[in-house]
Amino acid sequence: MSTEAASLPRAATSGLTNSRQDGNPLAALDYASLDDRELATHAARGHEPAFRELLTRYERPVFSLIYRMVRDRTRAEDLAQEAFIRAFNAIGSYKTSYKFSNWILKIANNHTIDYLRKRKLETVSIDGSPHATTADEVAQSRVVIASTDETPAEYVEHRELGSQIETAIAGLREEYRTVIVLRHVEGYAYDKIADIMDLPLGTVKTYLHRARGELRESLSHLAS
Repeated sequence: MSTEAASLPRAATSGLTNSRQDGNPLAALDYASLDDRELATHAARGHEPAFRELLTRYERPVFSLIYRMVRDRTRAEDLAQEAFIRAFNAIGSYKTSYKFSNWILKIANNHTIDYLRKRKLETVSIDGSPHATTADEVAQSRVVIASTDETPAEYVEHRELGSQIETAIAGLREEYRTVIVLRHVEGYAYDKIADIMDLPLGTVKTYLHRARGELRESLSHLAS
C-alpha cells in the first residue's frame, strides 16, 4: 500500500463525531477476530478500535473503487477519507442484516458520483488496481487489451488503444461508468454491484448492456 493510503486510518478516524477511547475491558477484546457485523455493532457504541479494524479491512477496496472513478490519487484519498467519515458518523443507521462491505462501498460510490456530477473528469483507468501487489491481482483487476507476447510496436499500439478506451469510458454517464468500473475493472458480481448502487439486479444488467453498447459505438472506428 502506498504511504498516502496508509495515512488514511488516522485521518479518517480523526473526523468521527462518535468515537471514544476504550477502557481496559474493551481494549482487551480481539477486534481482528470479529466479523464485520460485530465490528459495526461495537463501532456504533463508539469503540474506536472497531472503527480502526473496519478501516483496515476496507480502505483498499474503497480507495481502489474511487481511484478508478476519478483517476487522481490525491483526490481519491480525499474522497475516500470523506466517505469513511460519512460512513462512520452514520454507523448507527447500519443494519446488520445488510452486508457491511456493500454498505460501505455504496457510500463511497454515492459520494464519488456526487463529486463527478459536480466536476467532469477526463479519463478512467483500465489498468490494474493501484493496490494490486501480485501479478494475479493486477490481472484480475485489469481490462486486458494486449497479448503477453506482443512486440514493442504492438505494445505502443495497445497503449494508444487503451487511452481511447479510457476516454470512451469517461464519456459515459455516471451510472454507466460505475457499472463498467465495478464489473470490468473491480470484477464484482452482478448482485454485489446491485447492492452497491442500490439498484435492482435487472437495472444493473440493463445499465451494463447499454454502457457496452455506447462503448462499442464510441469505439466503432477501431474496427474499421
